[in-house]
Amino acid sequence: MKKSTVILGLLLLTGCTVIPKPDSSTAIYNFAVYAPSPVERPEQHIVKNGKKILIPQITAPSWLDTPAIHYRLAYHNAAQSYTYANSRWSSPPAFLLTQQIKQKIAADTHHLVIKDSSVAIVEYELHIEIEEFSQIFNTLSDSYVSIRFRASLVNNAHRLVAQKIFSTSHATATADAAGAVDSFTIASNRLMNELVEWLNSAVDNF
Repeated sequence: MKKSTVILGLLLLTGCTVIPKPDSSTAIYNFAVYAPSPVERPEQHIVKNGKKILIPQITAPSWLDTPAIHYRLAYHNAAQSYTYANSRWSSPPAFLLTQQIKQKIAADTHHLVIKDSSVAIVEYELHIEIEEFSQIFNTLSDSYVSIRFRASLVNNAHRLVAQKIFSTSHATATADAAGAVDSFTIASNRLMNELVEWLNSAVDNF
């Protein structure tokens, strides 16, 4: 019997595995969206008679294109970025934000969000580039989140129709990863509302 076969047999007998197990102490967060209450947004049926819009995957710089939750210490070295060791997103922020923006535009506008340009004629493409998505600490116990992205609306002739930089910040209730996630949700929803208003205006004025 070969040595490798013996070793594999011992591993199976002892219940061991050669595949590393995930660290159960790591907190994994999804990018949640706060749904408005019926009082804030009564039930309504939106007629889909607007433009056909393709929303490609949002892009991000390489340092941000990971599931890590980033933070910076403004009181120490604001230019250096750190990541939480035991907390992360379920997917990179760009991926999560792409899904939420698609859902937001599909639900709250009369435009049609096209999933695949090969099955429908696209009238516009909405390209978004994330430039900042970090928690920033002013002190050890005082922090806020900062989000900034650039939105570019391109028509089917590949002409830039409109472009705008969206940015906002929101203080965290707690100076940790959980507090950051809550504030990222609030801040991102605010920017998505602004994005929808801008998109409607840009399309209507073109």
